[in-house]
Amino acid sequence: MHTVGTFTFESVADAREQYNDIGPAAQTVVREVAKAMEFDREEYADRVSSEVIETARDALFASLLEVCVGTREEFDDWRESYDGEVSVAGHENVENVVWHVGPEGEAVAATFQNEEDAAVATLRRQAFGQLYRDLL
Repeated sequence: MHTVGTFTFESVADAREQYNDIGPAAQTVVREVAKAMEFDREEYADRVSSEVIETARDALFASLLEVCVGTREEFDDWRESYDGEVSVAGHENVENVVWHVGPEGEAVAATFQNEEDAAVATLRRQAFGQLYRDLL
């Protein structure tokens, strides 16, 4: 078993603080992308809304969530010791699992066979939507 990513939270307050802290980074990323796309000031003002910045912040936050990657057996062992609720997507006969533990006694998991990077990316989006969106 191994982990990828950076963000894991003990509390909702910790998650909110990190989410707020990455706001300026998201704004900088959007501004630099717009510059690379050669937006002038008028086009930037017309196309880059607060919703665009918020979407960038959401994506940046989700992309940094810590995800555990392991075999089905490693996941089952972890799950036996975990005292919270776990939502699992995928088929139970698949060999590998990715999972993320949220700050409120909930976790999300997904099974995968071969494509670890795709599974991690998908799980991060699911974790954001299921565990964080309403909290942040």
